[in-house]
Amino acid sequence: MNKESNPSRDWPRLWVDKERALRFWALFQENRERVNWALQGTDIAPTSRVLDIGAGPGVLAIPFAKKVQHVTAVEPAEGMVGVLKDNMAEQGIGNISIVQKRWEEVDVKEDLQPPYDVVVASFSLGMPEIRAAIEKMVAVSSRYVYLYWFAGDTSWDLQFKEIWPRLHGRSYHPEPKCDVLFNVLYQMGIYPNVEVFNHQLDQRFSSISEAMDALRSQYRIETKEQELILREHLKRMLLEKNGSLILPSFTVRVNMWWRK
Repeated sequence: MNKESNPSRDWPRLWVDKERALRFWALFQENRERVNWALQGTDIAPTSRVLDIGAGPGVLAIPFAKKVQHVTAVEPAEGMVGVLKDNMAEQGIGNISIVQKRWEEVDVKEDLQPPYDVVVASFSLGMPEIRAAIEKMVAVSSRYVYLYWFAGDTSWDLQFKEIWPRLHGRSYHPEPKCDVLFNVLYQMGIYPNVEVFNHQLDQRFSSISEAMDALRSQYRIETKEQELILREHLKRMLLEKNGSLILPSFTVRVNMWWRK
């Protein structure tokens, strides 16, 4: 799949900016459903060592670190790593080590200290060779692997399908979803437990201008014409509520996990 037909194929580039990473962190502090669900559904103990792949600003790594012995956070994006370090310092957390690389670039011998009791990849599976990526996860896990991904089109997939041709003159192609992931696991001889949940995670803005600033890089806006198209799109999509503008975001999410 070409990165030009799907902006999520290059997520680290979208999170270079620390301000965007801070907004992402704040969004999950206001909506902790996913975090609580992941914590409750993961078999951890005070002595556990956890590998968090695609850790972002520490949405899971921070709460995991408060419950386990050690967390290794793999995160390539500069902005996300900056916020993660700030969060660690602010909360006095010293048992997280950070590997600032894409998972496919991680050298197990040089960058990690396996085995890990728990390996988690939470909505970070946009990897070019997913089977090889999973094989590496399995290799460094001594007990559990948890993979979180999407089922069906996300709300942003639907928006991108509508606006991408107008912005970029080409169709938008969503990333493969959990059905493909399950088939890959099945071919590997892994038959995971599957849990499905719905998640509403609305973004809140004070103005159209703030929304434009937050979403410009995600929609790959480079010209005045593209800016006008996106502005008109947002005027139709944003809902007024309690003095704020809300961009609704609804997804069906899946947790696939197994014990080695």
